[in-house]
Amino acid sequence: MDKRQSAAEAAVHAAEQVFPDRRMAAAWEPVRGRCYDAAGAYVALTERLEQAERDGIALAQGPQQAQSVTRQLTDAARAVDEFYRGNQAQLEHAVAVLGTVPQLAQQVKVAAAGVRGQAAESEYANYPSVRSQAAAVDEALITLEAAEPGASAATVREAANRLETATKRLADALAQAPSRAAAAKTAISSVTTRLAAARTRAEGLAPAYSALLREFSAASSADLADNERESQRAIEAADAALGRARAAAAAHDPETALDLTTSARGYLTEAEQQVDAVTKRLATLRAVRSDPQEKAKAVRFRLRDAQMLAVSRGLVTEWGSVLDAQVARIDRISETLSGRHPDYWAYVVELDTIADFIAGVVERMRKQAGPRRE
Repeated sequence: MDKRQSAAEAAVHAAEQVFPDRRMAAAWEPVRGRCYDAAGAYVALTERLEQAERDGIALAQGPQQAQSVTRQLTDAARAVDEFYRGNQAQLEHAVAVLGTVPQLAQQVKVAAAGVRGQAAESEYANYPSVRSQAAAVDEALITLEAAEPGASAATVREAANRLETATKRLADALAQAPSRAAAAKTAISSVTTRLAAARTRAEGLAPAYSALLREFSAASSADLADNERESQRAIEAADAALGRARAAAAAHDPETALDLTTSARGYLTEAEQQVDAVTKRLATLRAVRSDPQEKAKAVRFRLRDAQMLAVSRGLVTEWGSVLDAQVARIDRISETLSGRHPDYWAYVVELDTIADFIAGVVERMRKQAGPRRE
């Protein structure tokens, strides 16, 4: 029993070290308790036998006590066997893993030192990606070395895995570094072209805004008053970022150049949105002015579809009045198109709001159960 208990105890210890979340020790505790109880009973019986022998007397119910203790020892040994067989795969795997942890840690440290050395000697050592990943390797190595003396196998293994991951990322950064210069050159060229296009597009903003003021009510373009200034600010910011990107590329720092071209693209996107907001507003309002009822017809058509869906799904009681109310909303906004300078933009915004509301109702109806007769 003692040998079996010792073997199982060692395996459980390994499992707790390697896979603490499996709580193998908790399952082992009652089995171990039975072993201790049986061993204690054996020791106590032995002491009583020795005392009886010294006193020259027979131990009362000696054979029965011996049988009871023997049975207790046998049952405890059997419990150890059953526990081990029931968890054999996990226990033996834990023992195997525990034995490899020191070797794993050493292998990972050797590999990390090799890649770290390559990074230090590389012509790309000053690239931000290489520097940051090298720092990550250094930090992971310090963590692993600090954990090794007295930490659990699980802790050491986790630290070794972190170091291995950091090493792979550093190796990837080194592998990608040679292509950064070409990528930066391409990005700078692309952004230069886009900047020129944005400036050309921006030239149309002022005339478009002037047309909005002449042709439509002031309320139709009040929210666009700052677009020309904001678009110019964004273009200038893009130009400045592009200039810094060129300088970084010339200084053999293509990664910084790439970051700066990304910033420049963001500014250009902002500038293009400012310009498009004005030119698209003018186009939208002119289209509505030429045929005011066309947009209303499209919303009414969408509303009829929603009403038919409510009927087909048996949801008229719940949604019929809600959808009918949208008819009145459409009628009311259509009646506002009067006077010398109707507020076409308010008309468009209200119809878009109604269309969005109808779409929301349709989505909710489709999620509800009901008869389908479409």
